[in-house]
Amino acid sequence: MPSKIYDIHPHIISQDTARYPHDPLGGIQSEWSRDRPVSAEQMVKAMDEAGIAKSAMVQASTSYGYDNSYVTDSIAKYPDRFTGVGTVDLKAPDAIEKIDYWVARGICGLRLFTIGTTITTQMEGLDDERTFPAWDCAGEKGLSICLQMSPDAYPAATTMIKRFPKVKVLIDHHGRADIKDGAPYVNAQPFFDLAQFKNVYVKLTPRSADASVGGKATPETFFPRLVKEFGADRLAWGSNFPANEGSLKELLDRCMERMSSLSENDLEWIFWKTAEQLYPPLGR
Repeated sequence: MPSKIYDIHPHIISQDTARYPHDPLGGIQSEWSRDRPVSAEQMVKAMDEAGIAKSAMVQASTSYGYDNSYVTDSIAKYPDRFTGVGTVDLKAPDAIEKIDYWVARGICGLRLFTIGTTITTQMEGLDDERTFPAWDCAGEKGLSICLQMSPDAYPAATTMIKRFPKVKVLIDHHGRADIKDGAPYVNAQPFFDLAQFKNVYVKLTPRSADASVGGKATPETFFPRLVKEFGADRLAWGSNFPANEGSLKELLDRCMERMSSLSENDLEWIFWKTAEQLYPPLGR
């Protein structure tokens, strides 16, 4: 076990729909946020049971859209346990003002949701010129930007990665790369090509753990390949709880077991050290 564990991909949903009304991106609320919501209080309990020291709460875009109020209110309530990753419409004319507002309330990173459970085809516009000022702002403020995307968006993502080298770009769910062909993972080469950019980081989640046992893939070949390409200091773990079914402890244990072939030093980086580079408040 690593000496410390941080979770950089949990979601929280309030039971108070009057104070925190649902307004999901795309107009469709995700089933997980409706059927198995986890409040901030429940999250703290789940973290304690799993042995997780701190978490970077990721805005539930499929429930609250661009309103990060519940995440930021929860950070204020549990400042020793939570920090937050918010969602802002970077194309909007007031994007920089919105970033300033949410950062003042505790957000220390941004996430762009361009595909997922409620948006099943890759959205276009990741490299839209209207977003450039917001990316510049993120670079100046030291905010990482997490990209929830499919391989179809790699070319647009590469444009932004190269244009904004000061921004740490975190690729969600190992970029949904196709690794079913197994070692040497020829189908995933476009994903591994992103490793050449030193501002690119990769988030490993239960989706990554499950993919590592799909088709001809194996954990013993996939995760060492990730470390070889990116370095453990650019890999970080997130639970995706409760979007992924199962308890937080079960999700952590499954990911830990699938990565058990890695060295103790690699696991230290993946389960907490890299998280501090992406979201500095975790280390304070």
